[in-house]
Amino acid sequence: MSEPPAPEPDLEVSHPKHAAAGVTGVAVALDRAVRAMGPVRATKTLRRLNQVGGFDCPSCAWPDPEHRSVAEFCENGAKAVAEEATRARATPDFFARHSIADLDAHDELWLGQQGRLTHPMVKRPGATHYEPIGWHDAFALVADHLNALDSPDQAAFYTSGRASNEAAYSYQLFIRAFGTNNLPDCSNMCHESTSVALLETIGIGKGSVQLRDLYDAKLIVVAGQNPGTNHPRMLSALETAKRRGAKILSINPLRETGLVAFKNPQKPRGVVGSGTPLADLHLPVRVNGDLALLQAIGALLVEWDAIDHVFVAQHTTGYAAWAAHVSAVDWDVVEVATGLSRAQITEAAQMLRESDATIWCWAMGLTQHRNAVATIKEVVNIALVRGDLGRRGAGLCPVRGHSNVQGDRSMGIWERPPQHFLDALAAEYDFAPPREPGYDTVDTIRAMRDGLVSVFVALGGNFVHAAPDTDVTADALRRTDLTVHVATKLNRSHLVCGRTALILPTLGRTEIDRRPSGEQHVTVEDSMSVVHSSRGNLEPASEMLLSETAIVSHLAEETLSRRASAPVIPWAQMRDDYTVVRQHIARVVPGCAGYDVNTERQGGFVMPHPPRDSLTFATRERAAVLTVSPIEVLHVPDGHLLLQTLRSHDQFNTTIYGLSDRYRGIEGGRRVVFVHREDLAAQALDDGAVVDVVSVWSDGSTRRVTDFRTVAYDVPRGTAAAYYPETNPLVPLDSVALGSNTPTSKSVVVRLEPLGSARTR
Repeated sequence: MSEPPAPEPDLEVSHPKHAAAGVTGVAVALDRAVRAMGPVRATKTLRRLNQVGGFDCPSCAWPDPEHRSVAEFCENGAKAVAEEATRARATPDFFARHSIADLDAHDELWLGQQGRLTHPMVKRPGATHYEPIGWHDAFALVADHLNALDSPDQAAFYTSGRASNEAAYSYQLFIRAFGTNNLPDCSNMCHESTSVALLETIGIGKGSVQLRDLYDAKLIVVAGQNPGTNHPRMLSALETAKRRGAKILSINPLRETGLVAFKNPQKPRGVVGSGTPLADLHLPVRVNGDLALLQAIGALLVEWDAIDHVFVAQHTTGYAAWAAHVSAVDWDVVEVATGLSRAQITEAAQMLRESDATIWCWAMGLTQHRNAVATIKEVVNIALVRGDLGRRGAGLCPVRGHSNVQGDRSMGIWERPPQHFLDALAAEYDFAPPREPGYDTVDTIRAMRDGLVSVFVALGGNFVHAAPDTDVTADALRRTDLTVHVATKLNRSHLVCGRTALILPTLGRTEIDRRPSGEQHVTVEDSMSVVHSSRGNLEPASEMLLSETAIVSHLAEETLSRRASAPVIPWAQMRDDYTVVRQHIARVVPGCAGYDVNTERQGGFVMPHPPRDSLTFATRERAAVLTVSPIEVLHVPDGHLLLQTLRSHDQFNTTIYGLSDRYRGIEGGRRVVFVHREDLAAQALDDGAVVDVVSVWSDGSTRRVTDFRTVAYDVPRGTAAAYYPETNPLVPLDSVALGSNTPTSKSVVVRLEPLGSARTR
């Protein structure tokens, strides 16, 4: 048989690595930083990253330790800073040389490498190129479109997790003063299932754990999460926990390098030794098998009477129904759903029985399934029956992705805001904010597709590549009258745009923000509810840049000043001195009294969390709620696989830093699909075959991505994995989690079609 042509000619595949970070991680971080910024600028920037008085990492939301190292950042944090602080510039001359069609022909990596945006740019109706526009004219253009709408609900306002608390608060205030709750955000596509499950079971949609709890835990469960790539600084916390006697249980379809061993590059043993082994037990659960696994563990805990009956009686409701449900679990169904043996599950349950302080960590591997909300509720069930809430070294720890996605929600970025928050806005500004729920991300795409939304504004992010059903999303955006993107760098969403389109360039976290009252700082909230300040130290990439807070306040002032009934809000004061914004936050946002002072304290302050702080629960039952959920086993037809989408090590969300996924042994390409060797053989496919990946849905529809190379890999039989955003076209808009409307990007039934079998080449 002749060798099939490679879809990416530079793609190389080798064996996965046996430990994360180490000297290689340091070398890659410094190489990327120096190449993008130069040695002097790289040193100046990285030494302030995640430091007291410095700036918060624009990458993940992992919290800062109390005692920080000189280099308090990870490899991917350095890459994120290099992306933002690059010396490359995308100027008006760049846009004059490149038509939108020309730019759209390039991949995401190339687009990002063109550098920082320097001027506001506009695409007029029918134009082939973006052209410069002044700030005043840009704001007026947006105001013209918004004020021409028949209803405020014909506009949608997206937020990425990068926005500061000051920008997010100002943004939601503008939008509600405009008259809509159409506030889709990136959390709708990632941890919304978590927020829904926690709100319904413990009364607050946030985790209960502080960083010090990880150091004191007896057992840490890491489920559906790859910290070595997505939250690398978490590895240091896991290493500390291990050295203090904790055990780690890994639950994930792939045995990810970051949970095998960690070579801490800041310690001698991480440089010359083999590193610290992390996971004591790895359960290679089948994709979407977590709910069945958790219920089987629950059944064993009930059978062994390994229940904290005092905690259950005092603080929970629903135990009897839950215990009866899990006790009746069908082990044959469990083994099919999980791909695990009863002995493997029993070993995991024994680890839980022996621990009197367990922390549950999870991420997208649990949240992006049809039954995601039920699965996370099952995590809560086990934590509750073991008494692992409100206890030192124990609790619930959803690990958020983007650096301030949790802060955005605290500041009111939510299409379904609680009534008490709207009441506080009404009292602060003397207006009647809209009360009806708005569109989330999936519903916004549907509304644009159906002509119900004609203006789309994005505060950061790459919406078209973050969202599911890429072709449908792109077509929906093109149907709008106006798209507006506030951004630091060029991305695909700027090229898949409305009839009129604006790109508004903004300052990054690394840059000095000068306003009439002086240099400003902003605030962010990490994954563990700690709110702290952030100050950039670099000169702005262009004198034309404005901060997100300034851009939002200008848009608000220009739009609302034309309305006779608009509330009186001090927009000019808020953009000229962010202290004014923080004073409003202190009066409106629960738990933020003394906000401006508290965020300036070393380490910031911790937002209140009643279940953790006082074992009180704002549920209807005024107690933590144990829930009952049926086990659902996805039917996968013969000759098909169950695919999960995931990141490579060289990307953050939709930002592609490079083409190296070295922990999994992939270099020089991204269009790969990881498949068990026996599944390849069963389908008469060679390792390295070129295939199309075709998703198959219950309504009979199919979707296709082309020219992927198969990689024989240690994944559970019957499953596969591939990178997003390349595989986002496989996920239909209407395939969402029950209760949260989150796209089911981790439960995609696919078939692999060899080159030439189904389409003309």
